[in-house]
Amino acid sequence: MASTTATTPSTGTPTIATVLATSSSATRAPNQGILQHGNPVVWNPSDPIPLFIIQAGIIVIFSRILHWPLKKLRQPRVISEVLAGILLGPSVMGRIPGFTNTIFPSANGALAPLTLVANLGLVFFLFLVGVEADLRFLGHNWKTAATVGTLGMVFPFGCGAAIAWGLYTQFHNDSSLVPITFGTYLLFIAVAMSITAFPVLCRILIELKLLHTPVGIVTLSAGVANDVVGWILLALCVALVNASSGITALYVLLVAIAFILTLCFAVRPVFLWFLKRTGAISSGPSQGIVTLTMMMVLVAAWFTDIIGIHAIFGAFLMGLIIPHDGGFAIKITEKIEDFVSGLFVPIFFTLSGLNTNLGLLNDGITWAYVIAIIVIAFVTKITGGAIAARITGREWRESFAIGVLMSCKGLVELIVLNIGYNAHILSQRTFTMFVVMALVTTFATTPLVTWLYPPWYQQKLESWRRGDIDWDGNPLSDEKTDTERTTSEIGRKTEVHRMAVHLRLDTLPGVLALVALFARRTEAEVEVKVHPSKRTADASESSSTKRPFQVQGIRLKEIGDRESSIMRVSNLEEEAQTDPILNTFRITLGQIVHVAVHGIVLQCLPESYASSFLDYINDTQADMMLLSWSLSGNMSENEAGLAVPTSERFGNLVFNQFIAKVLNRPRNHKTAIFIDNGFGGQKSLARPGLTRKQTTLSLRETISHSGPSIPLQDQGHHLFLPFFGTLDDIAALHLVLQLVRDPSVTATVVYYHLEDAINTTQSPEKDSSTNGLATTSHAATIFQSIQETLPAALCERVLFESSSISSGNSIESIIAKAKSEVGQNPKNAGDLIVLGRNTNEGILRAGDQDCGNPDMGKILGATTGAFLAVPEKINASFLVIGATEGKVENA
Repeated sequence: MASTTATTPSTGTPTIATVLATSSSATRAPNQGILQHGNPVVWNPSDPIPLFIIQAGIIVIFSRILHWPLKKLRQPRVISEVLAGILLGPSVMGRIPGFTNTIFPSANGALAPLTLVANLGLVFFLFLVGVEADLRFLGHNWKTAATVGTLGMVFPFGCGAAIAWGLYTQFHNDSSLVPITFGTYLLFIAVAMSITAFPVLCRILIELKLLHTPVGIVTLSAGVANDVVGWILLALCVALVNASSGITALYVLLVAIAFILTLCFAVRPVFLWFLKRTGAISSGPSQGIVTLTMMMVLVAAWFTDIIGIHAIFGAFLMGLIIPHDGGFAIKITEKIEDFVSGLFVPIFFTLSGLNTNLGLLNDGITWAYVIAIIVIAFVTKITGGAIAARITGREWRESFAIGVLMSCKGLVELIVLNIGYNAHILSQRTFTMFVVMALVTTFATTPLVTWLYPPWYQQKLESWRRGDIDWDGNPLSDEKTDTERTTSEIGRKTEVHRMAVHLRLDTLPGVLALVALFARRTEAEVEVKVHPSKRTADASESSSTKRPFQVQGIRLKEIGDRESSIMRVSNLEEEAQTDPILNTFRITLGQIVHVAVHGIVLQCLPESYASSFLDYINDTQADMMLLSWSLSGNMSENEAGLAVPTSERFGNLVFNQFIAKVLNRPRNHKTAIFIDNGFGGQKSLARPGLTRKQTTLSLRETISHSGPSIPLQDQGHHLFLPFFGTLDDIAALHLVLQLVRDPSVTATVVYYHLEDAINTTQSPEKDSSTNGLATTSHAATIFQSIQETLPAALCERVLFESSSISSGNSIESIIAKAKSEVGQNPKNAGDLIVLGRNTNEGILRAGDQDCGNPDMGKILGATTGAFLAVPEKINASFLVIGATEGKVENA
């Protein structure tokens, strides 16, 4: 071997430069940068960070790019993460010369850091899976869960055992596999065939809005049972593979059972006591509690690994014993999920894809087994789940939808396969075959369920179970359809008894004040209490028989892409009980105003806010839906309380689309859009300022704050309604008359005759082009009839006027009249301008596009748009009423 040290020809002594060069080449600096001609892509065991960051960056970016189009197809993220690994692996990009050896070299342990991070992420991901698998589902629905879960595992387990013989005979002669008995191989294949991906299942149910339907409840209950049993069987399989003898495997299982019992009956009670002692249950986990929990996960994973079972089983068991009291499980998930799901899990599933080589599926017998595996996984799981669901009383289409959902393999299947591959139970060829099956079953779940259990069928089934229709869809009631109802009939049915209210933090005070007007009792209706000792027999039996006003408060919350969001959706009852806005709504209206109140939290995807909101309202059969316009103009409530210009408040595209989608969808109830401008007596407080006081000793600065609010001297409200005679105006008029039953409310109603009104000869029935504009004579008849039949008690509080205007100055005169009516008493509780939606601009003046806010004109009507476009602030809030069904348009 030639010497690497050069000598000078004259003396034979090494030069200093030569020695330095030799030293630097023999021992490479661990942090040699690119300015020192270092290559960050070259693997350096003493400095693995540069190559690891390149690998992780490529994996995360590639999987996110793939997820963007797949998300449009409503596919879970695990699909893109596995596909990213397949594309980066030997199947596609591995065929590019030098790519694999440069980016993902397998020599000299270059993948060791990536593998370590992936396995660490897998441990914490299985911990999150265990936390998400709430065992309370089994307690509430144990019969259904046992039936569907058992048959959903028995069928694929049996058929998986059958095909395992062929796979064992055909593909188990690979030199990379460990010599195992057929029984152990059969157990692994059967488990891989019968397991269900619970986390992916939750995401699909939310995407399809099935989580709280009978299908979703049955599937979740059975999915939890399936998951727990599947992991137990897989632990048994791994123990059998790693054990050197049968007696060793028995000892491993006995130690594992003792460990499970210790976690359940020793660790969990102590941990729960400690959490309550430190206040972590009520106030959320502190940094110390999070650290303690993570160390417990690592210790549990370490123990199951050293006894011969994979580390993920300890993490999964630790997740199962995490208490769900007070939302602690959700809060602990929020602390660690982003790093796990954002970085660790994509790396693991991409490594799984790197082990997948589609090029090995290169002959007919291999593809025959691939097809057989997919068919068995699909058919047996669907059949078992469908038969079990049918036994529990579901209809056939519901049953098959449950079966398809139970066939979803997802990421849990891939974890199982990786365990089998790393344990040398599966060769790379059989591993690839099962990965293809997992991708196909996961990808096909959403479209198959959508086809089997579409929304129209869900609505039909719900109506049939309520007794509204027969099985053929024929109505069983003799109620008239909306097209058969005359204008007068609509008028008689406009009184609101049940209201559904959209609750937001920023508009809550005004909404409470408005809803209270619908149910505020007069002095004659208030029951006078008598001391129990002085109560007579007749007095003790008397009670109010008046039907209470019913209000349904609805909170809309966004479902993110985090696991904690899914867990919150699964615990909507607890969420509704602890939501501070719903609790304020319940207490204020239920105990103070004496209204029958119910509240719910709807968590849904942002793009389905409107449809989820309307679907729930249709189920409640409310008379009117009240939407409050955001003070900030945003759907999010994070900016609640921040003052914004009018252009921003009414110019937010996302919020405007939400309102438009709600209003333009056909409905069987009235709508009211509430634009709050201080209704209820809300006063803007002065900003705290600095004042300087000078004395003989010093100058000092003090901060002056606004003092306590003085109670309103006038609790009353004044309403103003411009009436044109449309169906929306008729509904608004009846609503005003309902509000003025409150002794503190007065109203002015002005009937405007348009001298050159268009379409004055049309039918009084609803017309789509004019939003139900009635003839002039018919509108006048309605107005006069209501005025003449007004109860005497209301005549003192309502003023009816008529005004004839031309199209040239119509909107200016209406706004001027409104300004003269509202805002005249600054000491009252706020005034209200009530408007019919009247989306047809011809009601105002033909061809004039400058009379209002064009965007608001399309959404809330031309009249409202004109009021909102007034430069000078109108000291009143707005209530925009819509009585007719909206046209289905693209918002």
